[in-house]
Amino acid sequence: MFYARQPAGVTLKSRDELNAMRKAGRLTAECLQFLLESVRPGMCTQELDDLQMDFARRHKVIPAPLNYKGFPKSLCTSINEVICHGIPSKQEILKEGDIVGIDVSLIVDGFFGDSAATVAVGTPGESANRLLHATLESLRLAIAAAGPGKTLGDIGHAIQSFTEPLGYSVVRDFVGHGIGREFHEPPQVPHYGIAGRGIRLKPGMTFTIEPMINIGTYRRRVLEDGWTAVTLDGKPSAQFEHTVAVTPDGIEILTSLNDDGSWMPPGGYVMPSRPDSLARLG
Repeated sequence: MFYARQPAGVTLKSRDELNAMRKAGRLTAECLQFLLESVRPGMCTQELDDLQMDFARRHKVIPAPLNYKGFPKSLCTSINEVICHGIPSKQEILKEGDIVGIDVSLIVDGFFGDSAATVAVGTPGESANRLLHATLESLRLAIAAAGPGKTLGDIGHAIQSFTEPLGYSVVRDFVGHGIGREFHEPPQVPHYGIAGRGIRLKPGMTFTIEPMINIGTYRRRVLEDGWTAVTLDGKPSAQFEHTVAVTPDGIEILTSLNDDGSWMPPGGYVMPSRPDSLARLG
């Protein structure tokens, strides 16, 4: 009936494959939490990459970004106006009041986990705190809008309809993606869209939801390194990401640190209290 057709190019995971992805997702979440807790003013982003490599060696797993299509490091570190794909460096020093996105992907027994969070360095300013809360809330709402029979458009609409009334913009050029035995599989998962449109979700689908929300324009440019994407107007951007699986009953978060796979901010993330302006809209 409703699930008679499988979306083109989308692989549905078996029970064993989902168990393997749970293992990959859990270890990815543990690594992300470890890195988030390590962030401090005065450290360089290369230190985060070194910590990631040490974690991977200790657990005998592979950092997925390393050498992926030529990417030179084991994770992405994206500071302030960097939307995504920031390259860790000894010259890049985290300062009080910065925000830094940390994107972790691990290959565990041949399966990929992928999760990201943006954290304030030291105490966040009011503007940064609002952006972080709004981006994290958009991820929660997107996951709540997904499930069997829902569409990719429902996911994007949940993000867009929450963040744009707050005055933020949703990045168009980078999207979520299917994931499993490959880092990037079909389908693409836009973070904007029209409810009810797009591929319908069915049990066995696994993909990432990773909204990138900007204070200013959603437009971007890529630096000369060929990777680092920054906002066109130089204003800050934030990102949060979970890997999820569609089940017969709803959505399971594969990168959750909760044993039952239920909602938890990426990496066990903790932020200051929610701004009143967001509470009124939430």
